[in-house]
This record gives sequence, C-alpha cells and structure tokens, in this order.
Amino acid sequence: MKRGIGEKGDGGDPGDSELFASAFGEHGADPSLLVPWDARAVEVGAKRLAPRRGMERLQALWSRDKYFQHLQKVLGRLEKYFEFASVPADRDVIRQDEYANFMIVLLDGQIVVDRRQPWGEQVRLAEVRPGDVLGEMSLLDGGTRFSVCTTLTDCEIAILHAEAMDEMMNGEPQLAGALVTLLARKLSMRLRAVGARLSDQRR
Repeated sequence: MKRGIGEKGDGGDPGDSELFASAFGEHGADPSLLVPWDARAVEVGAKRLAPRRGMERLQALWSRDKYFQHLQKVLGRLEKYFEFASVPADRDVIRQDEYANFMIVLLDGQIVVDRRQPWGEQVRLAEVRPGDVLGEMSLLDGGTRFSVCTTLTDCEIAILHAEAMDEMMNGEPQLAGALVTLLARKLSMRLRAVGARLSDQRR
C-alpha cells in the first residue's frame, strides 16, 4: 500500500526487492539526510487530493504524451502506487543538492526549475507543464537533486515514492519495467536540453 501524507511505511516482506528504496544508501550518505515526501508534504503544507481525481488528471495528461501514451492501456493500474496532493504557491517541492526518494508529476498549475551554479548565478532551467515529471533522476539512482523546483501557483501533483516503485517491481514487474524505461527516455531528453542550455549560459 502507498503511504499517505505524513505517514511512514511499515516495511515489507524481507524477501522483497528494495532496489529503489535502498539506492540512497549506496552513496554512503548519513540516513538522516534523506528527505522523504511525508516530511516535505508537512513542510510545504500539502493537502491530500482524492485519488480518483488525481488519477483521472494523470491519465488525461499522459495519454497525450508521446512517451507515456504507451502506458495508456495500463495507466489505471498505477493509481495504487501514486499519492496525490495539492500544494500552495511559492513552495519548494524539490530542493537542489538534497537527498530524496520520490518523484513528482505536475497535474495542474505552474512549477519552475532553477539551478544555482557554483559561482552563485541562478539559472532558470525550465517552466514545467502539466504532465511533466520532476525528480525522477534521484528516484532512479538515489543521488542528490540537480535543481530546485518551486510552485509558482497553487498546484496539484502526483507523487511516486521509492517504496511504491519497489512494490510495483515486486508485484507487477512488467508495469514497473515499462515505467522505468519511459522515465529513463524522458530523463535523457531533459539532460540533453539542460546541458545545451547551461553551455549557452557560459558563453
């Protein structure tokens, strides 16, 4: 079962794979540095969104996405793995350089993505559109966040935890494999675009 806002997981079958939940530990960081969604949700004043409403919005958005539309026949099965929430404007749902184990899909509203460069300059990397994914890189590899993601308006989002990904991998491995493949493709596209933009900023 996915966790609710502010709730902690009880763990699972010790024999189950914990590929995503354990990724953070592979970096050798202090476990106290990990920022789970339940902590961030309290911090930003997130409120629970009805799963049916959230899932209907996610399905409508992803059915029009050239990558995620490949999941169209099975999108409904994702509802039990996602959590849905509303977040007020001017909140950092993701922070640069933190360790965290969740990704976000913007369902409604506006979010901007910024990165503070080592020399102090802050660069606007993207203005996120509904249907776009944020934080998938840290979910996949357990590493630190590359940028800060801030809500410009009141937003509705879908959240996928590392523990839910492990649950999906154990219970529905084909679904999990398809989702991971599509996330990796989207991530590769984004990194290429960000790399090009940062190169232009240095000229």
